[in-house]
Amino acid sequence: MDFGLRQVLSSREVINRDMEHGVEVKEANVLLDKVSRYLPKDAVKEVERAYLYAEECHDGQLRKSGEPYIIHPLQAASFLADLNLDCDTICAALLHDVMEDCGVTYDDISKSFDPEVAKLVDGVTKLTRMDYRMPGSDTALLLSSDDPDRLYAESLRKMLVAMAEDIRVVLIKLADRLHNMKTLDALPSAKRKAIAQETLDIYSPLAHRLGIWEIKWQLDDLAFRHLNEDRYREISKMLAVRRAEREEYVEQVCQRLREVLNGADLEADVYGRPKGIYSIYNKMQKYAAQGNELRDILDLYAIRIVVESESDCYRALGLVHQVWSPIPGQFDDYVATPKENMYQALHTTVICQGGQPLEVQIKTTEMHQVAEYGVAAHWRYKEGRARDLKFEEKMTWMRQLLEWQREAAETEDFIESVKQDIFRDQVFVYTPKGDIVEMGAGSTPVDFAYKIHTELGHHCMGGKVNGRLVGLDTPLQNGDTVEIMTTKSNRGPSPDWLNPNLGYVKSASARQKVRQWFNHQARGSNIERGKDKLRKEMRRLNLNLDEAEILSLVRFEAMDDLLLNLGSGGLTDGQLAHRLSQAVRPEPEFPQPRPNLPLSSPSSGISVLGVGDLLTRMAQCCNPIPGDEISGFVTRARGVTVHKYDCKSLLNEDEPERIVPVSWGEAKELYPVRVCIDAYDRVGLLRDVTVRVSEERVNIASVVTQERSDGTVIMELTLHTTGMEQLGKLFAKLEGVKSVTSVTRAGSAMPAQV
Repeated sequence: MDFGLRQVLSSREVINRDMEHGVEVKEANVLLDKVSRYLPKDAVKEVERAYLYAEECHDGQLRKSGEPYIIHPLQAASFLADLNLDCDTICAALLHDVMEDCGVTYDDISKSFDPEVAKLVDGVTKLTRMDYRMPGSDTALLLSSDDPDRLYAESLRKMLVAMAEDIRVVLIKLADRLHNMKTLDALPSAKRKAIAQETLDIYSPLAHRLGIWEIKWQLDDLAFRHLNEDRYREISKMLAVRRAEREEYVEQVCQRLREVLNGADLEADVYGRPKGIYSIYNKMQKYAAQGNELRDILDLYAIRIVVESESDCYRALGLVHQVWSPIPGQFDDYVATPKENMYQALHTTVICQGGQPLEVQIKTTEMHQVAEYGVAAHWRYKEGRARDLKFEEKMTWMRQLLEWQREAAETEDFIESVKQDIFRDQVFVYTPKGDIVEMGAGSTPVDFAYKIHTELGHHCMGGKVNGRLVGLDTPLQNGDTVEIMTTKSNRGPSPDWLNPNLGYVKSASARQKVRQWFNHQARGSNIERGKDKLRKEMRRLNLNLDEAEILSLVRFEAMDDLLLNLGSGGLTDGQLAHRLSQAVRPEPEFPQPRPNLPLSSPSSGISVLGVGDLLTRMAQCCNPIPGDEISGFVTRARGVTVHKYDCKSLLNEDEPERIVPVSWGEAKELYPVRVCIDAYDRVGLLRDVTVRVSEERVNIASVVTQERSDGTVIMELTLHTTGMEQLGKLFAKLEGVKSVTSVTRAGSAMPAQV
């Protein structure tokens, strides 16, 4: 049927007459019913017209799941209708794929609909193209010969900047991603995992930052199901087993609270608050690290109290505490101090009936709307509503996006800033004058100084928290009052601030400012600093590479360029370690055994290829740890002994046929490693060294010290470590101990001279 003729007919008649699939009729009518509840009739007509246009464009197209393609834009628009978004946004959601998939142009949409709709569709189309540039995808390689990771980062940068210009573009994209996640099973496993990981990294934190909980928890759970299906099913089954018991318990608690609130003439809705599976998984991981179990999770049982006014919130809080005893340290007042994504509520955890911890959230009806729908609850584009200046003031973080866009020279720096400073949890601290400053969770006094002013950060020499001197690597907590102590000298920031293992700087914005300061310093000093960093990193990784091999691994053309970037912070210690660890050694010149299925050794986490049911043990001559390249030697009586790849015992072996390939498995056991420390002898040296080791939660098996005639001492420590990552952090800590001149791994080859 010609589209012009269809417009003359009643939209409902067209839908019910021409649709061949009942599910399409149902979805279309559901959407129209939703928008009819809050949009005026002429706006509903415009939504109906947009639907018919999209249905005509997508006619005959099917999704990977086999369903008609029109179901996808209908579902996306329906999600946004649940948020009561404006007519232009709903229309754009219905049309968001017609430019990408149907050959419709920007001008075509502009002629048929409001220009605002065309702008939104164009913005979403550009973001949709980003999905096909994901790292590792075949399409990414076809689109450009550039590094796919860089291409993806550049696309993501454009998305975040587009969001700052018009949030509705990203709201449509979130709805699009939510429906895609619900139908992800139709894609190959590798692509499902890549999309799920991107959802957890970008889209879920974005929904959280916009305050849209209703979308965030669904994205979290859907992504988690594809990334870790076994754990997802395990937690789902565990919750299902106790669901009836849990629901009965929560209802008893709610009924008790209703009686108490009614007795105090306080009108309130009281009901249980469900927990997402991914949220529970994160809690379990956190509590397991602390030696606790699922039953110790304080907010596994949770209820919500919704009242009419702020004063009622505090009245309800008092009544809750009269009924049950609060747990110390488990109270947060987000009413007086709202989160930056506009979230407000009172949170308290009490010991409830049967000694069970219970989290209680108390908020007003308006606060509840904001908590569920975030930015959409304050939407300034709704018809007939004036601009909400209070709302715009709360969204200052979006303007910060545009500032970082202009300041960050590299796309990777911009993305790092967004992930660490905007998508991270927040803490609220105070200046000495009482002003509130919002910081990323884990931020330090150095981060605080740079947040206030760049020059304050450059001249920072110490910090006071709540009137007490603290180390510059001290994490700030909610409610802390922070004062920065400065120096008048122009020495600038310390190079140690750029070492992530030392923990002085947590925010990407502060790290970027430190790097900029070093970039302005003398080229010669940066090169010398880079030499020192490269020498230490190669010593830690036990590498002996020539200049050409180093440049090939780190992707620089000249050694001076590498050292300059390393010394100035342009190339971080972590990036250097990652690239150097890719060093490829030549294959051994001995026969390879026949390929069999790998056997995971339960005692060591080593996968052994080509042998029977043999156990493994670590060789005492070279003590390999996870991260080292390894080979195995089949012994006559004790299974397979695992050596470092270049161990002399293997290289000099007379029976090379007994050498077998092995690889590290997933076991998280501890492995012995010997560390040698050279230092000038002094009182308290051993104590300081052992304290630093203990701070990193590394076990010391033995310590041997030997004094020299020149006043120096050498310490040999046998440590039990989880692998190279933990060892690298420990090296950084030990090198900072007073009087220590070098820290090496016993038996390490000296690095090439650079």
